[in-house]
Amino acid sequence: MRTLHFTFHATVPPAQRAHVGVVGSGDLEILLQPGDGQGSSVDRAHVTVRTSVEGFDEIWQATLERFFARTPVLGTWELNDAAATPALVSLRLAQAAEASGATTSTGTEGEDAS
Repeated sequence: MRTLHFTFHATVPPAQRAHVGVVGSGDLEILLQPGDGQGSSVDRAHVTVRTSVEGFDEIWQATLERFFARTPVLGTWELNDAAATPALVSLRLAQAAEASGATTSTGTEGEDAS
């Protein structure tokens, strides 16, 4: 089992803890714990990825960078991977952010494309 650690700039506090997904073949579990407002957690998201899949560190980095650029939710994120695809990772991250009650205005969701 590999453990990867990432830190991203974040500004949006979650209102509550969140738990989405399951650890099962091809899936991903995400646990989001709001920061305590102390120390370096003030403007950072700390992400720990536990995965049995080797050689995808750069894919994890890119997927997480894209997510936190659009959805900069503070807190401690724990991702328990069971060979999820990047698309599923992005979906579960968005679900966790929504379940936490975090609201962001940096994305383009809901904007008129005209």
